[in-house]
Amino acid sequence: MDLQIASLAERPDLAAVFDEFPDTWPEFMYHDIVSEVLFDQLLRAHPESNIIAIDPAQPSQPLARACAVPYSWPGDLDDGLPPGGYDHVILHGAADQASKRAPGKLAAALEITIRPDRQGHGLSGVVLEALRRNLADLGYTSLVAPVRPNRKHEHPTEPMAEYLRRVRPDGLPTDPWLRTHVRAGATIAGIAHTSMTVTAPLDDWRRWTGLRFDSDGPVIVPLALAPVRCDFAEGIATYVEPNVWMHHRLD
Repeated sequence: MDLQIASLAERPDLAAVFDEFPDTWPEFMYHDIVSEVLFDQLLRAHPESNIIAIDPAQPSQPLARACAVPYSWPGDLDDGLPPGGYDHVILHGAADQASKRAPGKLAAALEITIRPDRQGHGLSGVVLEALRRNLADLGYTSLVAPVRPNRKHEHPTEPMAEYLRRVRPDGLPTDPWLRTHVRAGATIAGIAHTSMTVTAPLDDWRRWTGLRFDSDGPVIVPLALAPVRCDFAEGIATYVEPNVWMHHRLD
């Protein structure tokens, strides 16, 4: 397969298929209000830092995409990053866009997604490296990412700090997605304990998950990284997703 990777600034003709890219996220993840309102417009403002991978023989069916934006976190990266993670990046990006603040030297990756039928073939590492090169060429010196470990849902009640202690004999994380980042040169910079929040009526949660949500307390939801908290009396449930901050030095 002849893989081609380009930014949307280089290939604006692929913007439509980029926007309609297929994925396998669980339904509840589409209902984080911060992302619902701000994600798409933030990406459209930065076509140069969003990339797409295609097979030239089938350009209408992209293989992968990576979404990154400037991130104006003023703190020292070595001192940690904010607990807000994914939502924090989007909110800061939208504020920077509204105030017309010039980008600095730090970018944040919000998503790297592989087409479902191409997962498990090493493409995630290729796209991550392409994103790193693209951002370095744009003048960024660091890339951070609130990473969603792709096996954490198998241990939903385990605190993220404990999950991070799961390592192989060679010292690399047992989690494949975290391991891909480490192999690409990233270091773990902390935990984004409140990276994404989804609060919705119980009927919505029932529709999204097929679960009953009929009593107070934690509910284990398939593909969720932590339990969803059900408040039966109030008729709502809340999911607060933890992510792992990864830091890639690009200079």
